[in-house]
Amino acid sequence: MQINWRGVYPAISTQFHPDGQINYDSNARMLNQLIEDGIDGIIALGTVGENASLTVDEKREFLRHTVETVAGRIPVIAGCTENTAQAAALYVRDAEAIGVNGLMLLPAMVYRGTDREVVAHYQYVARSTALPIMIYNNPVGYGIDINLEMTAILAEEPNIVAIKESTTDTRRITELQSRFADRFTIFCGVDDIALESILLGATGWISGLTNVFPRESVALFHLARLGRLDEARQIYRWFMPLLRLDTIPTLVQCIKLAEQLLLRGSENVRLPRLALEGQERAYVEQVVQQALANRPDLSQFGFGTSGQNREFWQL
Repeated sequence: MQINWRGVYPAISTQFHPDGQINYDSNARMLNQLIEDGIDGIIALGTVGENASLTVDEKREFLRHTVETVAGRIPVIAGCTENTAQAAALYVRDAEAIGVNGLMLLPAMVYRGTDREVVAHYQYVARSTALPIMIYNNPVGYGIDINLEMTAILAEEPNIVAIKESTTDTRRITELQSRFADRFTIFCGVDDIALESILLGATGWISGLTNVFPRESVALFHLARLGRLDEARQIYRWFMPLLRLDTIPTLVQCIKLAEQLLLRGSENVRLPRLALEGQERAYVEQVVQQALANRPDLSQFGFGTSGQNREFWQL
């Protein structure tokens, strides 16, 4: 499948049984629900997917199961967060053989490289696969900013085609467009600046809270792209308390608890993460309850029932 780098791509969670083993049945149910609700693609084994908590074999088996479940209905992008360039190259070659459609590549974990080393990591991995690659630029989370000069070097790699921009500074979107025109497709990677990023030209949104409220996410994205800003703002204002859950250190636990509250998944996480408790848990429950109490009626925006969404919003 050739990827149309456009639309709403939830960074899916990895579902676990209470004993910590991967719950493949739950993951399949979650994936089928998301596809039915009109999402455009998925990121498997990203931050929300607890990539670093899985073994080498588990990562491959999870990707295999995900590709089989999706069955070509939407693109599957695999997150790559290995500790060395060599390990990342092995991973992406395996991911390509399994049948994923593209990669979201992070700098090497644990060791914080220099600009030159980070560029070399991306070059080495990109030259190890024919798959299209999205740069994941998240200096807030990982302490490394893939700046414009580094991006200019990476622009010479033909299969590096997209950027998940997570600096939290929307000015970077304009800077990328001014410097590189349409060389890269730009995705928003921070939930609580999604509308601003779309209005500045981001053609995609990689989201954590889309796992919980996919139809609202798709509606927000397409209303913004269609220039229906009053309606987009209406959804965005309702969504904002939820979207902020994606920007804190416990984002994985917050998103998975919200999934559980809406019966879309389980809050089970792997150590060293722990399920939320006390005030943190009560806050997430409160935000979700308020969202449900004030959930917008998407039919007022012309948004179809489940199963009709992708066709209705096709751009």
